[in-house]
Order: sequence, then structure tokens, then C-alpha cells
Amino acid sequence: MNFRAVRAIYIFEMARTLRTLLQSIISPVISTSLYFVVFGAAIGSRISEIDGVKYGAFIVPGLIMLMLLTQSIANASFGIFFPKFSGTIYELLSAPLSFVEMVLGFVGAAATKSIILGLIILATASLFVPITIVHPIFMLAFLILTAVSFSLLGFIIGIWADRFEKLQVVPLLLITPLTFLGGSFYSINILPPVWRTVTLFNPVVYLISGFRWSFFGKADVNIGASLGATFLFLFVCLIVVWRMFATGYRLKV
Repeated sequence: MNFRAVRAIYIFEMARTLRTLLQSIISPVISTSLYFVVFGAAIGSRISEIDGVKYGAFIVPGLIMLMLLTQSIANASFGIFFPKFSGTIYELLSAPLSFVEMVLGFVGAAATKSIILGLIILATASLFVPITIVHPIFMLAFLILTAVSFSLLGFIIGIWADRFEKLQVVPLLLITPLTFLGGSFYSINILPPVWRTVTLFNPVVYLISGFRWSFFGKADVNIGASLGATFLFLFVCLIVVWRMFATGYRLKV
């Protein structure tokens, strides 16, 4: 394992966060604060509690997950796309490092940035509503697993994309709608039986439900199913990344 190469890629990607601090950290925190103003104050005044949890606190895990998914994809996809765009990807491919080491550097940095952002948003949320975390170990586990999984998805998107516009296709047209429809701001138990069954085919439901369980000890779906779905998604992303490097898909001309 070439740890020096992994460290170099990781430090370079982390340094990019400092150069784009407004976009990487400040903008998502402001967006989260606006969500609290709109949903927590406006809607929260009409909905007092859901499953015995104050509505303002109930939406915290969903908001963190919304930002975590989108930022993980954005950080990882741009991180690998820009070397492709500038042509420096060939220097990495010809360097004495394996695809595992390259993925560790790029995905590790993207996941780290997303985890830091998630913790900052959690701290910001605590300024608006009192938050109690029932299972802190599981909370950190879901935070890390989700950040790594969707950073891998972002890495896949960055390799697949051949234009800047394509970097936004999956997050805007797929991930964000699935997150909003996955119980971020409501419990799927309040839906009619038919729509609740349909919602269970949304993989984001399991992520949000498991993350919410770590906060309040209550979930829309079984915690085992949430963990299983998260690990399955992680495994699928790893297989896709391995296949891309094995075939040189959009990496080698």
C-alpha cells in the first residue's frame, strides 16, 4: 500500500475545501438554517409532534442526511472529474499506485469533508432545537457509512461524466427528489398503506430511518433493514468502481 500517494491525494483534496470555504461549508450551513426557519418554524407551529418527538427536532436527521448525500456526491464527483477535464488523470494512472489507493485518497477526502459538514449542521441545528442522541455510536456509524457510500457514488458519477453539466444530473434529478420523498420531513407511517408500500422501494428511506433511529430510538423501518440496505449500497458501489478501473471506462483513451 502506497500510503504516501494516498496521503498526497487526500491532503490536496482537503486543501481544496479551504480554497472554496464559502461553497463547501458556509453555503450548506446557511441552507440548513433556512430549512429550519421554513419547516421548523412555519410548519412546526402546525405540527407539534411526530411519534412523540417535537417536529423541529424530528426533521434534524433528515436535514443532515439531505446535505450529507448531496455534498458527498458533489465533493467526490468534482474531485475525480477535474483531473479528467485537465488531463492530469493520466499522471495518476501512470504513477505507481493502484486504483484502491486512488479511491482511498479521493473518496476518503470527500467523505471526511461530508462528515465534518454533517457535524457542523448538527451543531447548527442544536441552536434552533434541543437535540438528544439516544445511540451516538450508531449515529456516527450511519454518518460515516452514508458519507463513504455516497462519496463512492459521486466518484462513479465523476468518472462517467464527460461534461460539467452531467455532474448535476444525478443529484438534482434523482438523489434530491428521493431524499425529499424518503421521509426527511415526515414519517412514512402517516402515508396511506399503498403509498407507504411504494415508498419502501426508495432506498433513501432506509438511510434516513436508520439515522433517525440513532437520534430518537424510533424508526419507520427496522434498524436491521436500514443497516443491510446501507451495506448493500456500499458493496454495489465498490463493485462498480472496481469494474470501471478494470476496464478503463472513460479513464483511458
